[in-house]
Amino acid sequence: MPRPKSKSDPNLGALIRKRRKQMGLTLQALCDDAGLSVGYLSQVERGQATPSLGTLAQIAQGLEVGLGYFIATPQPADSLTRAGARPQFSLDGSSILYESIGAEFPGAELSCYLLHVPPGYASETVHHEGEEIIFILEGKITQTLGGQVFILQRGDSLHYSGSNPHSWSNQTKTTAQILWTGTLSVLQRKGAVKLPEMTPANTNGQ
Repeated sequence: MPRPKSKSDPNLGALIRKRRKQMGLTLQALCDDAGLSVGYLSQVERGQATPSLGTLAQIAQGLEVGLGYFIATPQPADSLTRAGARPQFSLDGSSILYESIGAEFPGAELSCYLLHVPPGYASETVHHEGEEIIFILEGKITQTLGGQVFILQRGDSLHYSGSNPHSWSNQTKTTAQILWTGTLSVLQRKGAVKLPEMTPANTNGQ
């Protein structure tokens, strides 16, 4: 039977803390979900206590991951995606299609998606922790970053801090395709920052 990493291995606590912060959960909120005390979970995160497999399962449930997130060893093939074989998905209220490029494994820092952005759509202005890189594969995107406006076409890229207010839109009549890479996940469900969801551009051009 697999078991949690030992007390001498600090990765377990770091993985718990990282996932908790990615989800925007406080220690108290995670403890409420997992049925643990704040003091104990704090010790686990600092590598001063090692949870049993059952307790780790409670923590995993609160973090909305499986036990494998902490104890499984990723295989190279798990990170492979094939052109034309990646499932497409969309977020509620958005007609953008996403394809996941990045793999999820313990300690992974980056998320990566292909975005198919329909014409005439614009995002709200957002800011958040982390950083982003966008690379235009097809079409044209208008990116606003810290008050500056950039017109990005095929082959152009932009790397920026998420703390800088930013938004983007497809003001053309054709679908644009963007390769997006960053240190946040579009699929986190609890209090996490999402990629700007696209809403129809309003008539005053804002």
